[in-house]
Amino acid sequence: MTPTVLRVGGLRFFFFSREERRPHVHVQSTRGEAKFWLEPTIEIAEDHGLGRRDVVRARRLVREHEGRIRAAWEAHFGG
Repeated sequence: MTPTVLRVGGLRFFFFSREERRPHVHVQSTRGEAKFWLEPTIEIAEDHGLGRRDVVRARRLVREHEGRIRAAWEAHFGG
């Protein structure tokens, strides 16, 4: 199961249901995917072809929507 949290400008923000428990979010475009840690600070964990421009944009969007992403994480994984 991969619940989608947000879609903005061609980017999809989602979780994998059976992955590590450290809060993070995956971001996917037609070109690739990246993973961002939410704790202890928002930072990129992996980039698999997303590309520098989209990584910068995705990081900004994760920061802007951090509350929504964290609330979705807690609702999906049970806090």
